[in-house]
Amino acid sequence: MDKEIIKQIVEEGLAGTDNYLIEVVVKPGNLILVEIDSDQALGIDDCVVLSKFIESRLDREVEDYELEVGSAGITSPFKVLRQYQKNIGNEIEVLTKDGKKLTGVLKAADEAAFTLIITKQEKPEGAKRKVMVEEDLRYTYEEIKYAKYVIRFK
Repeated sequence: MDKEIIKQIVEEGLAGTDNYLIEVVVKPGNLILVEIDSDQALGIDDCVVLSKFIESRLDREVEDYELEVGSAGITSPFKVLRQYQKNIGNEIEVLTKDGKKLTGVLKAADEAAFTLIITKQEKPEGAKRKVMVEEDLRYTYEEIKYAKYVIRFK
């Protein structure tokens, strides 16, 4: 199975929807894994519709395959720019390649990098107490191991 052909079929099947492709993986034995996400809410019906669309474009007589279409998990690391853009304004966790784990609010994301707002305590010069200050940190995608949405229960 050709991964690029599967990607083209998936993109065609998602055209005109709020849904978008995260990843296509073709494993040995022709196991095709398709991961999608949505700008809005993604339901099981979206996965079923896409699965049927993909199957209608592939011929089991030519090549035997197994197909799984699923959604990106809420705690899964972001893999594509659109996931970063969808989560602007949300709290995320970032692990940098040098081992720093940060939690902050995603401020911006573009093709080159993303900006994280972190809140930290600092003691201003001449002050007796520390105060909370916000700092913008910009990271390229190559500088991090992962970034993912943070779930908080209050």
